[in-house]
Amino acid sequence: MIAAIVLAAGVSFAGTQPQLAGSSSQVYLAFGSGDVVSVARSTDGGVTFADPVALPAAGRLALGRHRGPRIAVSREAVLVATIAGAKGGGADGDVRLSRSLDGGRTWSPPVVINDVPGAAREGLHALAANDAGTVVVAWLDLREKGTRVYAATSRDHGATWSPDVLVYASPSGSICECCHPSVAIDVGGRIAVQFRNHVDGARDMYVVRSRDGRTFTPAVKQGTGSWPLEACPMDGGAVAIDGDAMHTVWRREQTIYASRTADVAGSVAETPLGDGRDPAAAASGGLLDVAWTDTAGVVQLRQHGRAPRALGPGGFASLIARPDRTIVAVEHQGRVSVRVEPR
Repeated sequence: MIAAIVLAAGVSFAGTQPQLAGSSSQVYLAFGSGDVVSVARSTDGGVTFADPVALPAAGRLALGRHRGPRIAVSREAVLVATIAGAKGGGADGDVRLSRSLDGGRTWSPPVVINDVPGAAREGLHALAANDAGTVVVAWLDLREKGTRVYAATSRDHGATWSPDVLVYASPSGSICECCHPSVAIDVGGRIAVQFRNHVDGARDMYVVRSRDGRTFTPAVKQGTGSWPLEACPMDGGAVAIDGDAMHTVWRREQTIYASRTADVAGSVAETPLGDGRDPAAAASGGLLDVAWTDTAGVVQLRQHGRAPRALGPGGFASLIARPDRTIVAVEHQGRVSVRVEPR
């Protein structure tokens, strides 16, 4: 039975903050509503979805403005991470992870990933996995004065987790306090974490890398310009790895930029894509797809270098890139929708 409303633009459910993940023809959509996270599964590449399955309760859920569930897929598991606490509202919050070993039909109770209780109460995090079962979750951490990036790693499809580790601490005392981090991992286990830094009054995007999930390279600034700003834009961009190439996208002032490096080693060059906010990215076959919300509130999709085109009103896009299609999820007026665009 297909419970979704099939619209001209795709498939729609009541909820907010959509996130996509998938493998082969399987596509999974996670989203939140109140304190409930649900996951819907597609077996036809995102064209139709079955009834959403509600995950076990995790507490008061952080939701909205890039807060909400994150989803990833390995060969053996579907994984969803949330930040939730007994009180919520930024008073408390831990990274909690649930797994499904049967394609999203049933889910394990959530386990807490961060080692210091309440350290993830800002509510912003990222999740990535590869087929071999390496899983990484990164979050904005408040265990000490100032905001830092912490992460934890699993090597067994999320069954067990390493102690959490410090990924980055700003020399200015805090990274940007309200911009979500982004994480990508390649087939060989190389990890990239992007975040918005705060150094000498500038709020620019940086990337650190790791081969083991325990030690991280020095942070590399993305792009050639800087954004002097004594406020938080609440916009963390995205990072994607495709083969030997790493792609990053981000917002600076009112413009969306993209950068590419051929050796996953960081980059400085930048390409402006258009005006807007909240960019998302996915790559396949060496080609990058980017979606963002323009200044009029319309989602723009730019597929592998072509001119952007409008998909309709919405925000907080999530993407999957396949050789033949781009799968796009967006939020609009309390609903999440998914549509498939030929690639």
